[in-house]
Amino acid sequence: MRLTKFTDYSLRVLIYLAVHHDKHVSVGDIAAAYGISKNHLMKVILFLSATDFVITTRGKGGGIKLKVNPEHINIGEVTRKSEVDSVLVECFSSTISDCRIESSCLLRDAFRKASDAFYAVLDNYTLADLVTNRATLERLLQVA
Repeated sequence: MRLTKFTDYSLRVLIYLAVHHDKHVSVGDIAAAYGISKNHLMKVILFLSATDFVITTRGKGGGIKLKVNPEHINIGEVTRKSEVDSVLVECFSSTISDCRIESSCLLRDAFRKASDAFYAVLDNYTLADLVTNRATLERLLQVA
């Protein structure tokens, strides 16, 4: 299974915000910390805001902040929401599939079970679980 960069960046943004949960941060701060394009991160921030994971505030003293405590952000939920348009294999798509054996393929069921197991593991983690090493992450995310 391969996640999109969008999901990767979404999780990275949430980790950054959890590490710095006591203050608003800018998109530029996050982009610099990870070496990621600010423009690409804007799309991620819009998604995270629309899905109620973060709050964005404009103006002086504004920035991005987690909307809820890290203990209440489930990693499986974040991943499902950010991967909503991504399909593991063509036959998982409800709109486009040209597979000739789809109607009787047994591999599809195996992939579905594997995908379900993958998300079941992620459902056991919260954002808080991913930042138990907060001091180390804070040091690694500092821009020189």
